[in-house]
Amino acid sequence: MHKYPAKILVAFGEAVDGNEKIFNWMLKNGYPELAALSKAIRGSDEAFNWLLSNGFPHLAAFDMAVVNDQKAYAWLEKYKFTFLILLADACRGESKAIRWLALHNLQIFIRIAKKVKTFTDSQTFDYHKLRFGL
Repeated sequence: MHKYPAKILVAFGEAVDGNEKIFNWMLKNGYPELAALSKAIRGSDEAFNWLLSNGFPHLAAFDMAVVNDQKAYAWLEKYKFTFLILLADACRGESKAIRWLALHNLQIFIRIAKKVKTFTDSQTFDYHKLRFGL
């Protein structure tokens, strides 16, 4: 995730907030994976499956790690997506991960993590419906 320009990461955060105009812009301007991730975070099975089918299993795993799916964490760890593990922890409000991001001057990811946490905290999930099975 840290390979994207800051303005694209800001746009991603807005899409996580549900901004459809920015979601559509990302979709049409070379960032369909981030558009899909924003929808997957918001609960879209279609977007989640798109990530899996289009070469972005790490983003699908990140989506599931955000809700503490241990199989997703194990997959991210196996394939060495350390930053996505850290970001998922920050999205769940873990202070150690947020502190690490702050110490490394990665405030944009703290902002994204807060947006994801705000959204996920406002949802009621059935953890038995979705399983990460790569």
